[in-house]
Amino acid sequence: MSKVRCPWLKLSNEMYVEYHDKEWGRQEHDDIKLFEMLTLEGAQAGLSWETVLKKRAHYRKVFKGFDPLKVSRFSQKKIEELLQDPGIIRNRLKVESTVSNAKAFLKVQEEFGSFDKYIWSFVDRKPLYNNFQSLKEYPSKTPLSDIISKDLKKRGFRFVGSTIIYAFMQATGIVQDHSKNCFLNKKVLKAK
Repeated sequence: MSKVRCPWLKLSNEMYVEYHDKEWGRQEHDDIKLFEMLTLEGAQAGLSWETVLKKRAHYRKVFKGFDPLKVSRFSQKKIEELLQDPGIIRNRLKVESTVSNAKAFLKVQEEFGSFDKYIWSFVDRKPLYNNFQSLKEYPSKTPLSDIISKDLKKRGFRFVGSTIIYAFMQATGIVQDHSKNCFLNKKVLKAK
């Protein structure tokens, strides 16, 4: 018998299934990974997550493993080079925001000790659990994603609208949105 997974998952895409099974919704506390997911969720705006997943390995290469210190030093010349690279989403605002977000990310690290401490403070370092069953129950944003989005913008981040931030929260396990019947739903796993 095959595993039951979240209703939004395209089961025919092995890369997507692997991402769902091994990454999505898992608590992430590594600042490099958090910067990566913040960048990729912003890059995804208006596109499918599958598109971003296909380009992810190349993103890691050209954005220096998502090291925010290295990305913060990208020159305008480097940005122009990236805009010619078909291995990434060549949207000027998205590429430029990755560099400016790296600078804002470093400021948050300096103020809070880590981006992890900052972002997880919004939930007292404990993930929020939902128990959605159908696709229509999933919100695109929440009052909390509104608050985080507003705070990030105040700190100089771009491409961090509430919908992007809610997707980031789901991806990094800040909110646990594996569906009620999904084999990865923590409540289902605890009940077994």
